[in-house]
Amino acid sequence: MPRIARKNTARADLALLKVTYAEASKRETDAQIEARLADRFDILDILTEGTIVGNSRALIVSGAPGVGKSFGVEKMLRQYDPSGETYTIVKGYTRPTGLVKLLYQYRHAGNIIVFDDADSVFQDDIGLNILKCVADTTDRRTVSWLSEGKLVDETTAEIIPRSFDFEGGIIFLSNLNFEYMIDKGSRIAPHLEAMMSRSFYLDLSMRSKRDSLIRIRQVIKAGMLADLPPASRDDVVGFIEANFERMRELSLRSAVKLAALRKTSSRWEAISRVTMLRAS
Repeated sequence: MPRIARKNTARADLALLKVTYAEASKRETDAQIEARLADRFDILDILTEGTIVGNSRALIVSGAPGVGKSFGVEKMLRQYDPSGETYTIVKGYTRPTGLVKLLYQYRHAGNIIVFDDADSVFQDDIGLNILKCVADTTDRRTVSWLSEGKLVDETTAEIIPRSFDFEGGIIFLSNLNFEYMIDKGSRIAPHLEAMMSRSFYLDLSMRSKRDSLIRIRQVIKAGMLADLPPASRDDVVGFIEANFERMRELSLRSAVKLAALRKTSSRWEAISRVTMLRAS
């Protein structure tokens, strides 16, 4: 099948999947949706803790931006280590050389590396092969970098060995839907299958706008926007509830933007309508 035809088929399948999710969501009450989402994010906490304490080696969390993947994981990491010395959070582009350096710095048991919205790491064959190694279930996970060039650990100025054992844990917070990419024969599908085989995989995709709305309520209730007075938080939630069908983006990031406007101006609602809602 020509590439364009495959892309069109994939888009059609994804659109059908969204419709199916939306129809299923319509049959649920708000209470049922809240319970379903709460269960999924409780599982995220359990799996995160399991990775932190070393019961599991790798966790992949998939879902759209702004659903609270980072919020929950970072909260648990701060509870585990308030100093932040045993974990690091990587955002943005990562090259294989940078990945090897990072793995060396956090190679010890009890250390955690979080790749948050750093999906470029899944687009490089070399990086993926390294990640498959450190996520493996074998007794020893040995990272090998046999390039002629030498890598230096900038924190200690020592030369990184060409091979070293990695004993830490890895958490991936990704916007990619691994299952969908595998089903549609993505170029990196074999690598993604291998990563899923080695890791716990949790899908936190939102089925509908109602799901996203209820998730926003949950996170705000759990302590997000704590710097706002309760009445102001209620104002933010009320604006989202009244306008969620028209919002350009329905996510926790939208709630943060609204909170900033609520603190900035008495005209926050008018400004929010202009900047955050689609034209009616």
